Amino acid sequence: MKLHSSSTEKYQTVTGYDRSGVEINAQRFDYSVLVMPEVTPRAWPVSRFEDLKTEHFEAIAADKPDVVILGTGERQRFVHPRLVASLSALRIGVESMDSHAACRTYNILMGEGRKVTLALIIDTQDEGAKAE
Repeated sequence: MKLHSSSTEKYQTVTGYDRSGVEINAQRFDYSVLVMPEVTPRAWPVSRFEDLKTEHFEAIAADKPDVVILGTGERQRFVHPRLVASLSALRIGVESMDSHAACRTYNILMGEGRKVTLALIIDTQDEGAKAE
């Protein structure tokens, strides 16, 4: 699904998304990624929702965003509060949603000038199950 018809040079914008990856400023990423408006997207070492650990969110906390939008794949899933305690302690909000909604929400918040992080899980280990 294309979300934006053109890219910008100043901000990292989600320009497309499907089950196997995401496009940021028309550059394809087929792995989980952290996206912030003014920082080059970086790999996020999460292969599946079930693999999320406290350390994954502590790495995000170091960036000090105002809010984290967690894209959990095809369906909305919620993380246990203990996993995001490092963010809560800094008063950083975390919103979980399916990845399509997460990409749209990130673009809206980024367009409003918010300091937002998109933490997008691309489940690379479930390809066999998807094909069945």
